[in-house]
Amino acid sequence: MLEAEDEFGPWGKLYVDDDGRTVGLIQYGPADRFPRARALPAGPPAADAALITCAYLVDVHSPWVLQSLFLAAIGECKVRGFPSLEAFAYRYQPEETFAARFLGHRTIFPADFLRDFGFQGRRSAGRIELVRLDLRGTVPVEEATLTERIKARLAVIQPAPAAP
Repeated sequence: MLEAEDEFGPWGKLYVDDDGRTVGLIQYGPADRFPRARALPAGPPAADAALITCAYLVDVHSPWVLQSLFLAAIGECKVRGFPSLEAFAYRYQPEETFAARFLGHRTIFPADFLRDFGFQGRRSAGRIELVRLDLRGTVPVEEATLTERIKARLAVIQPAPAAP
């Protein structure tokens, strides 16, 4: 694995706030370096793709961090010359809560969330899909447009005030 890290570099990104606290993280790397992904439903990922394997949100009051982490992974994988980026997705029911969609699983992501980035389905097994973003055809988009689409999916959870 050390050889793979030497070739690829860091296997993900941390999102750190102004106080130095980690708010979220994302892990990704060459798909062929994740052998267990070959056995997942809807797999295997393409051998020449990068694969997002994990995203973790620490602060539930900052759901936009996931958007930033995914955008960073997309940009970095494109710069590194990967033809595509893949991830495993789950098709949730529309009424599912934020917690169920983003905090219950760290390795399978909401399919509609990934589609907002341009990921397209490759294969499915029940409600699980392997989705792919072709990085060769990506072009810059107006960030505000993408941000608004994703924020609509990531409604912020407001904590209930403590009882007096």
